[in-house]
Amino acid sequence: MAPRIKTRELIVQNSLELFNQQGERSVSTNHIAAHMEISPGNLYYHFANKQAIIAVLFTQYEALVEGFLRPPQGRAATVEDKRFYLEALLSAMWNYRFLHRDLEHLLGHDPTLAARYRRFSQRCLLQGQAIYRGFVEADIVAMDTVQIESLTLNAWIVLTSWVRFLCTTREHSAHLSEEAIKRGVYQVLVLELGFVTASARPAVDALCKEFYVPLDQALEQ
Repeated sequence: MAPRIKTRELIVQNSLELFNQQGERSVSTNHIAAHMEISPGNLYYHFANKQAIIAVLFTQYEALVEGFLRPPQGRAATVEDKRFYLEALLSAMWNYRFLHRDLEHLLGHDPTLAARYRRFSQRCLLQGQAIYRGFVEADIVAMDTVQIESLTLNAWIVLTSWVRFLCTTREHSAHLSEEAIKRGVYQVLVLELGFVTASARPAVDALCKEFYVPLDQALEQ
């Protein structure tokens, strides 16, 4: 018999689902309780307010991203690693899209979360540079230190602002698709193309084909 999921975990799961579907600003703790068919009091027993739920979801997101955003250990990087990062980024962005969509609002309302996010961003930028250095060492891309730094920063800006950009292209910001987010991951791949070495080019071109989503499809879905 499968273990019964605790109410606290169910609240977190249901909140994520509702935040992703409707946007965090449109969902109150009463909405979450009604959706789960529990009393608001039961929800407040586990979480003092909505910010407490968001803090748990951010902890999950942070652990997920930091779990994959690191160079391979004990071996050289490959183009296959690039596919792994792109797929993992796509999955994280899709599964926690409310964080990306409402980021400024969330951080503006919670100084503790804002400080956590700043530290998270700094760590991601350092890890991103380490990953690109690994690709340079593996002769997949040719870049100097300043180019690595700039590319990492540009990739981060695209990834963290892509969902908000998509929301400006459609009437209902809840109407986001995984394909539309996939185009954002493709945009990061395109940023790297000018640095790809001749030997890695065929494999990287194949990866571009794999992640390509036509822009009209990404903007209209």
